[in-house]
Amino acid sequence: MEALATSRHHIPLPLLQSPPQISSTLSSSCYRNLSFSAANKPSRSSSSFGTASSPGLVRPSTSYSSIRCGASSSSSAITQITEAEFPSVVLSSDRPVLVEFIASWCGPCRLISPAMEWLAKEYADRLTVVKIDHDANPKLIEEYKVYGLPALMLFKDGQEVSGSRREGAITKAKLKVYVDSLLDSISVA
Repeated sequence: MEALATSRHHIPLPLLQSPPQISSTLSSSCYRNLSFSAANKPSRSSSSFGTASSPGLVRPSTSYSSIRCGASSSSSAITQITEAEFPSVVLSSDRPVLVEFIASWCGPCRLISPAMEWLAKEYADRLTVVKIDHDANPKLIEEYKVYGLPALMLFKDGQEVSGSRREGAITKAKLKVYVDSLLDSISVA
């Protein structure tokens, strides 16, 4: 029995590595800007925890590279608006406005963020793109019956364009087809 108890002390157990520290707040473009370095990998060490005869244990790294999430707000082509700004920015606009309803906890919202940024820059001469935080704007969520995120809606002349509502993640190519068909339909109408 004594030998069994002693042998347990010599069984190397890996230590869990602590998560990297985040140097800035998460943003919708976090996925494309994560940067890790070799310092994040655990290292083997001959000096172990416990007795001198036990083999080296996986030791957590104590130095981490920083993780930068998102671009600075000045480089974003998409403006985030609130319920108070919605009438003046969206409903009173003299050009089409694509509204994206998002949430910070929404994985698909973060997933399509790079495509939405591209869209806002690519179509800047024909379209305004804004985003609205789902959690901070419950009246708009209720009024427009947003049930899934991300949700896209096109507004023209203060009205939601019929058939423009789209919920869920979308690829860049399909986003382009979606917007092109909507812009073609409102220019003909």
